[in-house]
Amino acid sequence: MSTVEFGPASFQSACSARSLGDGTFTADLRQEWSIGGHPHGGFVLALLAKAALKALAEQGEPPAEPMVVSAEFLRPPACGPVLLRTDVRKVGRRTTVVAVGLEQRGRSCVEARVTTGRLPTRRPVWNDAPAMPAEPPPGAVVLSGDTSEGMFNLAKGCEVRLDPATAGYLSGRTGDPPRMRLWVRPKDGEVDPLFAVLAGDVNPPVVFSLGRFGWAPTAQLTALVRARPAPGWLRVHVESRSIQEAWFDSDATVVDSAGRIVCQARQLALAPAP
Repeated sequence: MSTVEFGPASFQSACSARSLGDGTFTADLRQEWSIGGHPHGGFVLALLAKAALKALAEQGEPPAEPMVVSAEFLRPPACGPVLLRTDVRKVGRRTTVVAVGLEQRGRSCVEARVTTGRLPTRRPVWNDAPAMPAEPPPGAVVLSGDTSEGMFNLAKGCEVRLDPATAGYLSGRTGDPPRMRLWVRPKDGEVDPLFAVLAGDVNPPVVFSLGRFGWAPTAQLTALVRARPAPGWLRVHVESRSIQEAWFDSDATVVDSAGRIVCQARQLALAPAP
């Protein structure tokens, strides 16, 4: 495996996977795409999807795009080199399925299924997107540096703005509904389907609104990519439907600058103790 490079890396560069020629790839989980030292779950999903696309290209399959990325987080990987193993499970006319496993130091950390195909290009027949301005308002909170989950290292690679109406926890207010509204875009390059996957997990844990601060490890994360995003800010509306004992769910809807839903993400995670 390669060693970790130092210095900021763009999203596209950080998502690159190097082929070993047999369906396996090496990659680096970089510090600037982590939260509090833990590789960011949405970034990991995007990396696994990129490896699946590269595996299909190596087999001579037509160009494809990620449509569904679903992953089980078996144990948290650390920042540094990883091995990605791909296995093409089905090749179809409309969809192709690739299994991707992420290993580190001989241990399986993440197991995923990536469904690929051609993303829709026509206008949606029905598009119930949450009402949010296309760009962050002047009073939006800039997410950078320390957060209640640790260092928000993603601020090195992308711009994230948080609606202050959903950020009461930052000023010590707790007991608000567990929902947030955010805007995000990469600092280098344009948004694409893989960045939309990351956007579905870019928010601080919604349980922060209830005063439950700390690391909230993901057990399962699924992202549905609905369309290729238009250039500009992505707006993210995220909320929880149920918080029970140690577990909470988190549902994110990602909308592009054209007002189309481009990604829907749902995860099950462990909430920090009250």
